[in-house]
Order: sequence, then structure tokens, then C-alpha cells
Amino acid sequence: MNDLMSIITYCAMLGCAVGFLAGLLGIGGGLIIVPALSYLLVTFHVLDTERVFVVAIATSLASIIFTSTSSAFAHHKNNNIPWEIAPAVLVGVAIGALISGFLASFIPVSFLKTVFAISVVFIALRMMLAKPQIKERKLPSTPILASLTALLGGVSGLIGIGGGALLVPFLTFFSVNMKKAIGCSAASGIVIAVFGTVGYVFSGLSTTNLADGFAGFVYLPALFGIVVTSAVFAQLGAKATQFLPVGIIKKIFAILLVIVAIRMLFS
Repeated sequence: MNDLMSIITYCAMLGCAVGFLAGLLGIGGGLIIVPALSYLLVTFHVLDTERVFVVAIATSLASIIFTSTSSAFAHHKNNNIPWEIAPAVLVGVAIGALISGFLASFIPVSFLKTVFAISVVFIALRMMLAKPQIKERKLPSTPILASLTALLGGVSGLIGIGGGALLVPFLTFFSVNMKKAIGCSAASGIVIAVFGTVGYVFSGLSTTNLADGFAGFVYLPALFGIVVTSAVFAQLGAKATQFLPVGIIKKIFAILLVIVAIRMLFS
């Protein structure tokens, strides 16, 4: 098996895992895709370490378009998307993700890695140490909600995640039901991925070549491998939310984030 087929095969296996977790937890899968794809691209000599992290982030976002679409459709059928707040959230994350995609090519890779690691550590600690909420917290007004989610969308686009890892704890903090927060996050993941990918494609056109398998900073063979399996497994993950208790979902979420945080901090 040549290197290209090996990359596609490994990415298809990766797609199974990230697809299921996207449906189950409302995350786009970038928390897993970015470190895993960075390793694969260096191992198979597709890229040097200088550019690989940006390419992994861009490819992760592109794959999340397909994964989150499948996941969001399943959550919509299960009435898990709170459409009364979703428009404000979607507008906010779209603005933040688009800006981050265009800025990424000007930001040092070391800074991107640091932001990724710190973000994941913060998310993991927040989920692990969060105490049961006693009082109800009202969501902020629509303009403030859109502004806050724009910040979350910007960070998500910058580190190549669909936004669920940030949006789910944000929404649950304001007393949004866990399953509704996951559903809203899945819908937001589509927007973050589309707008973020547009930025990464255009900002990378001058430094990559389509003949080598790149559309801007997006590596197409890896993208193909991931999306072949991720959309199907996202449907399975979304169905699993109907049977797993909220407490178990939170624990799975937190454990996943701790593992990824450790991997990134010591890589």
C-alpha cells in the first residue's frame, strides 16, 4: 500500500471515531483530528512540521462541514436543536470563524499550538470540575449572545474544532438543557466549518498546489478519507444520545478532552 492510500485508509478509520463522537457530544471532531492528522502528515512525509499544524486545522474544519451536517440533521429530527436561540448563536460563530480563517496564515504555528493546548485544558477542567447547577441562569440578550459566540467561533476556527467543546459548556452554564446544547452546537459546527474553511482555502492558495492534493491549506486526500466514514457514524452517535444519561455524556466529554489536552501539551 502506497503512502497516499495509507493516509486515506487511516483517515477513514479516524472518521469512524470522530463521526460517532460528533453525533454523541455535539463536537466537530477537530479535537481528535488536528493532533492525529498532524502526526499522519509528518509520518508519511506529506509536509514538514512548519506547516503541518495549519493544514491539519484547515482539513479538520473542512471535514466538520460533513460531520456536523449529518449530526445536526439527526439532532433536528430528535428535536434537540433550540431554534429560539440558534439564529443568534449561528450568526456569532459565523463572523468569528470567518475572521479566524483569514488570520491563521499570519499567526505563528507555535502560537496556534499554544492556543490549542490552553483551550483544551481549560475546557477539560471546566467539564471535570463543574458543580451541579443550583440556580437558573438566563441567557444574555441577543446582541451579547451573538458577540460572545463570535469569540467562541473565532477560537474554534483558529484551532480547527467545530465549536462544541466551547459552546456546550457555554450554553449549559446558562441553563440550556445538555442535549439541546449539544444539538445547537452541532448546527453551529456547520457554520464554523464553512466560514472557517473559506478563510483557510483563500489564505493558503498562494503557498500550496492543487496538483499536490491541496485546496489552499486543506489536504484533499485526508479530507476524503475522513468524510467517507464520519457522516454515517455521526448519525449513530446522535441516536446514542437518546439512550445515554446526561451524566455519562458529560463524563465521556470530559475524559476525551483530558486525553487530548495531555497529548497536545507533551507533543
